[in-house]
Amino acid sequence: MNDTIQKASKFRVKKLAWLIACSPLAFAAPTAFAQSPDASANNAADSSVENISVIGSRRVGRTVNDSSVPIDIIDADAISATGLTETNMILNTLLPSFNFPQPSITDGTDHVRPAQLRGLAPDHTLVLVNGKRRHTSALLNLNGSSGRGSSAVDLNAIPANAIKRIEVLRDGAAAQYGSDAIAGVINIVLKDASEGGEFSLTYGANVTTMDGVPDLVGVSEDANGNLAFTEGDDRELTDGQTATLRGNMGFEWGDDGFVHISGEYRDRSNSNRADYDQRENFARTADGSLDARERLVNRYNHNFGNGAVEDFALFVNTAKGLNNDMEFYAFGAASKRNSKGSGFYRRAQDSRNVAGIYPNGFLPTIKTDINDLSIVSGVKGQGDVWAYNVSINHGRNELDYSVINSLNTSFGLQSPTDFDAGGLTYEQTLFNVDASRLVEIDWMYSDMNLALGFEYRNEGYEIRAGEPASYERGNFGPGGAPTDPVAGPFGAQGSQVFPGFTPASAGTNSRSNISAYIDLEGDVMENWNVTLAGRFEEYSDFGNTFNWKMSHRFDVTDAFALRASVSTGFRAPSLQQQFFTSVATVFVDGVPTETGTFNPSSDVAVALGSPGLDAEDSTNYSAGFTYTPTADFNLTVDFYQIEIEDRIVLSNNLSGSGVESLLAGTGATRARFFLNAIDTETKGVDIVSTYTLNTNDWGSVLFNAGININDNEVTDILPPPSVLQGIGFDQNNLFSGVELRRFEVGSPSDKINLSASWSYDAAAVTLRTTRYGETQDPSSIAERNEVLDPKWVTDIDASYQLNDNITLTLGANNVFDVYPDPTRENVEDVTTFSRLFAYSGFSPFGFTGRFVYGRVSYSF
Repeated sequence: MNDTIQKASKFRVKKLAWLIACSPLAFAAPTAFAQSPDASANNAADSSVENISVIGSRRVGRTVNDSSVPIDIIDADAISATGLTETNMILNTLLPSFNFPQPSITDGTDHVRPAQLRGLAPDHTLVLVNGKRRHTSALLNLNGSSGRGSSAVDLNAIPANAIKRIEVLRDGAAAQYGSDAIAGVINIVLKDASEGGEFSLTYGANVTTMDGVPDLVGVSEDANGNLAFTEGDDRELTDGQTATLRGNMGFEWGDDGFVHISGEYRDRSNSNRADYDQRENFARTADGSLDARERLVNRYNHNFGNGAVEDFALFVNTAKGLNNDMEFYAFGAASKRNSKGSGFYRRAQDSRNVAGIYPNGFLPTIKTDINDLSIVSGVKGQGDVWAYNVSINHGRNELDYSVINSLNTSFGLQSPTDFDAGGLTYEQTLFNVDASRLVEIDWMYSDMNLALGFEYRNEGYEIRAGEPASYERGNFGPGGAPTDPVAGPFGAQGSQVFPGFTPASAGTNSRSNISAYIDLEGDVMENWNVTLAGRFEEYSDFGNTFNWKMSHRFDVTDAFALRASVSTGFRAPSLQQQFFTSVATVFVDGVPTETGTFNPSSDVAVALGSPGLDAEDSTNYSAGFTYTPTADFNLTVDFYQIEIEDRIVLSNNLSGSGVESLLAGTGATRARFFLNAIDTETKGVDIVSTYTLNTNDWGSVLFNAGININDNEVTDILPPPSVLQGIGFDQNNLFSGVELRRFEVGSPSDKINLSASWSYDAAAVTLRTTRYGETQDPSSIAERNEVLDPKWVTDIDASYQLNDNITLTLGANNVFDVYPDPTRENVEDVTTFSRLFAYSGFSPFGFTGRFVYGRVSYSF
């Protein structure tokens, strides 16, 4: 393919470096020191950071400085200095390899937005809290956004003020931690202080000017009797007002325990970046002239941007010594999110409108109520020989849909305007036993660490049907007009913008799996560390898998070390992908057709040749070096290559006479389903460096630089199932070119993070700038394909400590008010909706503009 040849040429230099790094010398790998790109100045040379035991190793006492794999540590000071209120946005700002676009008008994805590590799917990153697996969201992302077809952990359900630090392992780790750890692992470590605390109030808003999008200042009628619009300068807005109240406090529990409580309340109003609507809202009068109301109608009739959100979250982290050798621990959380996201505006003259209910048209809105609950408890300790950790872990995520300001056209004037559209629930329960000990081996330089573990996991997934009016078809046609009882109804069925789940879609499903692992680590020589790990897992629904990992660290000198790893991995198909079903009536040329997403084992999917789902398999290679000549400077460079076979994707919406014949008797006429359809290869490099400048008179400055260069390529596509071959189907309509290109170019090709954090007496200032590389928003029509040029986005945060307790902070994210290229200037074929939706939802830094905030904190 020409595209493949061009990519090969583009990455020629990187591949040469890759070959050098993967030579036998590089494979005997190094000491890892990967401070986060935004760690605080105090932590740069602080031994307390160097001595943190981190993910990626089962050995007690292993630190970030001597890890054999790349790890980033983001501490609470770095988190606070962003001024951001969402954990996903914090990671997007601080980690070069992390991508968090903020799409809009994508149904449930507006409310639980997915994120990516190293350009892979959101569900290719395992998320832990205090080292324990976090449950995923019940939501399955189905619309045209990054992460389509995935269900991932909702990191925004974890409030930033509950976090002591974030550990990010940028390496495959399925052999150590199980499913999903293909791109890496994110471990959220909760605050655990037994005294003191902090309360803060943050208030901010977008104060912005929409780049390339003029304001509408007048509406008139031209000489030909058509609408004419007068535009002014670029539109200025103040919106997205956000108030965040946070608090955390530690308490002693006896002489050897603690209870730490963290809470957050956040209230955010919507941010709208839609352009004005040039279409005629009302039907013309009998004489063909414009309706007089056209000049008065609100032309800003869409809501494109961040929806309104109200969040509440409470986290508790506790531990208590039971005796000198045993400790009880527990942590848990409860959170609730109420959010709104709008759909496409229905004009007054739209056939989907009932003028008797909405004479001026309406903007239907999806409202979600998300409830999240988790609890983990266990005991850990040190026996005479073995260290052990036994725990039980339960998590539940429930998402209920309601549709407001809407209607079911087929019910005519009898239609409700608010609907219960049903809901989704995902839950998991795990039981873990982990044990480790040191074993003396005569020929090894150090004792070998032997770690063993067992895990049982049970998962459940439920789809709840909506109220009948949200999915039923009434006896009224387009516009709510009565229809001939014989001819049948032709109006749009179900609640507008989001039809409710039908009883046929509803159901409860579950599965279980057991796993066991072994992990060996030790120093073969004084300067050579080797780690070997193997893991076996057996699932009740698709079978078993075995994965392994080997990593090396080789200290060439006290300052310079090499490191490398190779591993296999897997990702089990999620229950959401296995069982999600959503059926709706879509009208094609006035004829109602049953269509939707069907589970891969359903009669509909099987009739189209679905073989069911199997696990994705991966092979991960990593090699690099660390250089730490002094306590004030370090540099890490890591090359990686991730090959994934049998990736799970969502097929196109399959239709046509041949498909209809195959679906005869199923009740459906068109369908889509999940299948293991593509193989991919991801290559890239991570470069991270920090330098601390200490002065005698003006405090200290911590300089950070982080670079990620990433290339995704689809290397193979599964041919259509045999039952589809010969009836006009090929690879392009089983899995479309648009979705293929979203995998390859829908995330930034590169990302650069640069920052400087200065602290002097009571003052601290952080200046940070990030370059987001080229990203594309593909389209099935070449003239509508959108290429987003690289952009620099700059943040500043300045704080002053008034006294021992009170600190004042002012800051601005995107202080220079940078926007992605306006869509109507960035595509050849400008349509109605590429004007209305002014910026691409694939923008890696969003499209809401400058956010200015202030914060007052009280610590004790």
